[in-house]
Amino acid sequence: MGYLIIEQMLNGLQYGLMLFLLAAGLTLVFGIMDLINLAHGSLYMIGAFLAATFFQMLGSFFPALLLAIVATAFIGFILERLLYRKLQTMSHLSQVLATFALILIANESIKIIFGAQPLMISMPSGLSRAIEIVPDELYYPAYRMLIIGVGFAVAIGLYLLVNKTRTGMWMRAGASNREMAAVMGVRIKPLFTLVFVLGAALCALAGALLGPLLAVTIGMGESILIPAFQVIVIGGIGSMRGALIGSLLVGMIDTVGKLLLVLGLGFITDPTNAGTLGSTLASLSISVLMVAVLYFRPQGLFPARG
Repeated sequence: MGYLIIEQMLNGLQYGLMLFLLAAGLTLVFGIMDLINLAHGSLYMIGAFLAATFFQMLGSFFPALLLAIVATAFIGFILERLLYRKLQTMSHLSQVLATFALILIANESIKIIFGAQPLMISMPSGLSRAIEIVPDELYYPAYRMLIIGVGFAVAIGLYLLVNKTRTGMWMRAGASNREMAAVMGVRIKPLFTLVFVLGAALCALAGALLGPLLAVTIGMGESILIPAFQVIVIGGIGSMRGALIGSLLVGMIDTVGKLLLVLGLGFITDPTNAGTLGSTLASLSISVLMVAVLYFRPQGLFPARG
């Protein structure tokens, strides 16, 4: 039982760090640009489809991953210049409506270009094995360990970028007071373009890394968008630390919490009902946590400092 819980904790860590890649870009765009981007998940979907396509062309995972990140970042650059820069001057309601329309456009465009059938990406052969964590007792897939390592590396990189560099200082200044930052010489428009492109690249990284674990399908961005929004609400909009801790909380509740609920309910009902009810209650627990944070601490658990 103990090893099963440890395995689910590792799964929660992996899921949480993948959520962090999405939530980090979302909280940057929302917190710094004051832009509600419902189509953030569509960039995740586009990155996954591009990675699958490049993989089919090249037959190698990591070059396909890099090409997908670059291509999605370029798409993000074009979208920011042509659409999102205009949306920044509009109300949040207009932003919601416009980006929801963009979700529909992205889904239909993907269907036209790539077809309606799911695409698959094979994981690197060297990472298809399992790593021995506890001798002869606990093994964990090497590829999932890679995802955990990448997630932590990105978290450290974003922390250093936002808190230890001049560009990060400009980001914090733009998030706090864009008018004053502009007066002090910060070039706000190029800064916002950089923020949006960085968010798009993180989406592509998440989509490409999850490609070997999940089928790359149309509409996959919508299913991941709700947990990403839950993360930034729980952690605090515009906060990298909040996005990381919120992602880990959601990941652990979704995996370890689900396991504990299923095991507990197994004592009072049959296994089938326990599995269904446990999964439902775990998802509900995340929503209850978000509502509680909104009620008691509307700025989030770790709000961004002004």
